[in-house]
Amino acid sequence: MSFFSSDLVQEEMREIESLQNEIYAQMFNFASMDKKDKLYHIDLLDQLLKKQKVMYTRLSLSDDPAAKEMKENILKSAIALGFEPGTDLGYIFGNMSVLVDNMRKSLSEQD
Repeated sequence: MSFFSSDLVQEEMREIESLQNEIYAQMFNFASMDKKDKLYHIDLLDQLLKKQKVMYTRLSLSDDPAAKEMKENILKSAIALGFEPGTDLGYIFGNMSVLVDNMRKSLSEQD
């Protein structure tokens, strides 16, 4: 069975896509959101990061050529976004999680 024919992988990919769509649809409205909606948006970001990290780990552990190709495409995208070649994406995910936690904390401390 190929990596992407797995029901689990397909479901995770659908969930990632759904989260991305919801986040991107509201991203430019973040500044005008009320506190409750901002916290919800931050929670969605946190969920997305966790799912992406798990998916990246699965891709990294797979011997499937399609999974390897997707992993390489992700690495190329990271380089296109300005990360140095060879940057550990686990490190990037970790830093992004800290950023999301700081956003949540900062927002929670308001009022």
